[in-house]
Amino acid sequence: MRPRSLRFRLYIAALISIFAALLIAGMSLVVIFEHHVERRIGTELETYLNQITASVELDETGRIAFDQPLADPRFNQPLSGLYWQIRDEVRPTLLRSRSLWDSVIELPVDELATGIIHKHIVSGPAAQVLLVHERHVTFQSTAGERRLRIAVAVTKQSLSSARNEFAADMLPYLLVMVTVLLLASWIQIRTGLAPLTALRRGVKEVRAGEISRLEPAYPEEVMPLVDEVNGLLDAQEQTIERARAWTSDLAHGLKTPLMVLTSEAMLMREAGNTDGANRLEELVETMRRRVDRELIRARLRSGAQQRPTLTDCEKIIRGIVRTLKRISGGEGLEWNISVPERVFALVPPDDLSELFGNLLENATKWARKTISVGLVPGDSLVIRIEDDGPGVPEDQLNSLGHRGLRLDEQKQGSGLGLAIAFDISRAYGGELVFERSTLGG
Repeated sequence: MRPRSLRFRLYIAALISIFAALLIAGMSLVVIFEHHVERRIGTELETYLNQITASVELDETGRIAFDQPLADPRFNQPLSGLYWQIRDEVRPTLLRSRSLWDSVIELPVDELATGIIHKHIVSGPAAQVLLVHERHVTFQSTAGERRLRIAVAVTKQSLSSARNEFAADMLPYLLVMVTVLLLASWIQIRTGLAPLTALRRGVKEVRAGEISRLEPAYPEEVMPLVDEVNGLLDAQEQTIERARAWTSDLAHGLKTPLMVLTSEAMLMREAGNTDGANRLEELVETMRRRVDRELIRARLRSGAQQRPTLTDCEKIIRGIVRTLKRISGGEGLEWNISVPERVFALVPPDDLSELFGNLLENATKWARKTISVGLVPGDSLVIRIEDDGPGVPEDQLNSLGHRGLRLDEQKQGSGLGLAIAFDISRAYGGELVFERSTLGG
């Protein structure tokens, strides 16, 4: 999966989105939990505050008394983090829990309405940060009115500890959610991009000639692209048909002059001009072969070749050999054919015949006594054609197959046979290689 692929980009986007969403969700849950714990602690502090307020007494002399034990044992543990304190605003009277030990909660100066609970965050003993709930209460006695500030405090460390424990407990579940969401995203992306994969296979089948058009069996979002591809194929087919028609018209237009030249050669021969007739007939034959081969080249280059089918190589080769044995130059040669039956190539019969025909005809033209055709063992289909002719110098082997190139002018030919063979082999994904043969050619 490459960085520029659409699948990679979607995976990265999904990964970032999932982690961002879960991070925000996790932080939000922690904040919500913290507020919930803070409200719960506030409710407990108000409960303690009510208990203390209800248990405070004043005697006849106005002395404050509070002897009611509270349920939470932390009030009796020094610096436990849970404290209460009663303070007189006028007289230097102070009562406090044993947990405060020798410390005092320094409450801020605040105008307190009677009975209303105020909340503060202040410094406490042992550098603790305290959450304080306090209430201003007025008591009546024979000694006069007493205004008291009753406060209950708890360290915020307990709130932070509860929050951290909740976050630690939540982390494994978040990791499970990340895994599930990543798997779901992977399935969603694969499902969403499946039509594009199917479209790629369809285009590949069109290119291979297995189908002519893409089927309208794609999702609605992909159909505009499918329609454009089919429209492009229609336009290409029309262009190819026009090119083929033009090439055919040109070929047919040249055949009539060639027939006239053939008649002229016959008249020259009858008139006794044998050398001129031979040269003219050779020229006509060269032009006729050039026209035929140009038609083949035009069809291959235009992409209008037949749909690839499995063709029996042994059957095609033996048919060509039988034909070459009946023409001048091939009847006296020794043909060694070692291609087994049922060896198939994914090439239409006509093009395979043209390919092997050009190669075997070239071998017939240069062979002295023997031509060998064999199958090279291996994973790929390799047909080896050898002759015992004079061969080609090593430095000129790479030049073979160039259009119109003739390395020896002593033999009749146009130099197009190997070029056509090159065109056919390339059109079907093959390769043509020239090497020195052990036979000499």
